[in-house]
Amino acid sequence: MDVLVIGGGAAGLAAAIEAKNMGVKVLLLERDRSTGGVLNQCIHNGFGLHVFKKELTGPEFMEYLWEELGDLDEVIRSNYTVLKIDHINREVFTLSEEGIIVFEPKALIMATGARERSLNSLRIPGARVTGVYTAGVAQKMVNIYNRLPGKRVLIIGSGDIGLIMARRLKIEGMDVVGVVEIMPEPGGLIRNVVQCLEDFNIPLWLSHTVFEIHGNERLEGVTIGKVDENLNMIPGTEKYIKVDTLVASVGLIPQNELIENFVDVDQVNRGPVIDDFMRTSVEWIFAAGNNVAIHDLVDFVYEEGKIAGKFAALYALGEKLPEVKYEFKRGKNVGVMLPQRFTGTQPFKMYLRPRKSMSKSEVIFSGKTIRKFGWKIRPSEMIDLKITNFEQLPKEVIVEVNEIG
Repeated sequence: MDVLVIGGGAAGLAAAIEAKNMGVKVLLLERDRSTGGVLNQCIHNGFGLHVFKKELTGPEFMEYLWEELGDLDEVIRSNYTVLKIDHINREVFTLSEEGIIVFEPKALIMATGARERSLNSLRIPGARVTGVYTAGVAQKMVNIYNRLPGKRVLIIGSGDIGLIMARRLKIEGMDVVGVVEIMPEPGGLIRNVVQCLEDFNIPLWLSHTVFEIHGNERLEGVTIGKVDENLNMIPGTEKYIKVDTLVASVGLIPQNELIENFVDVDQVNRGPVIDDFMRTSVEWIFAAGNNVAIHDLVDFVYEEGKIAGKFAALYALGEKLPEVKYEFKRGKNVGVMLPQRFTGTQPFKMYLRPRKSMSKSEVIFSGKTIRKFGWKIRPSEMIDLKITNFEQLPKEVIVEVNEIG
């Protein structure tokens, strides 16, 4: 086998499409019964605007990928769980209905996506009762299994899935009392704040969080309150809200347990360090999608998958890929950033998130202004930059985002 792809979401499917188009033998392993990942349950629109120039739902976007891939039975293997990757002997151990199967690919693409952060990670005091869900689980209940999680709900966290689920639960007849966000700004895209909350008259309480959970077996209510600039509770701001459902949208965590012990990991992104070919520090392993860093749009994930598929195929065909010559280092106000290294042999797209909101700003590479923004940028919205000129850059590029006049 030439190229093995682990994960059948948008990144994995895109990687398999590109690798197949390059003429190599490719196999995609998916641990679920069907590919698509989170696209299967995202029945709202807003997908595909960059890639297909159309506004699609999640399942429609997935159908486009299936059409691109062609013969699905030839490429896709569902219900396969990867147990271990031996990076030295280049072996991938998997478990399926047929038993344990070992693959020996020439190149491996990790497209394992991300998982939701649980409410328990916030260490909110109170009983651990039924009626508490992550936004993704609530979304699957409603959109896939046609079941409402309750009658009266509060959303904690203003991530995109939480905002979308606030709207969805309201449409389905639940009483959505509001969304609480501990930060002074929303955690999701502004378009989702407008379309999901403001258009449906759902309150958004910024600088608020849940202080305590109440209930006996089933959730009965929560106490919310305001926090100060250090995220500490402000006494006297407590308010009890009667709800039977609490939906948490408190972030995503890239899934890299299979490779995190032997590839270089970016502690901010929480994913592998990659170059402009989506190549990790282990030369035969590539990565793309939300397991590299959390993205805003599936279109960006798709584009990364295509890059990983192309260069993994070239590597599998025996072509020697260029070595890394440049390295990005985080400077002032830079959070999530990828790639962290690049070869300087081709134009590429760089993604980054500022650490704070700025009305007007500029991106600086080692003292040189690369791009100016005349509109407000936010940590919740990823910036994408096309990098084409490398000639005057130093080998170690300090990346900064500064506020201007």
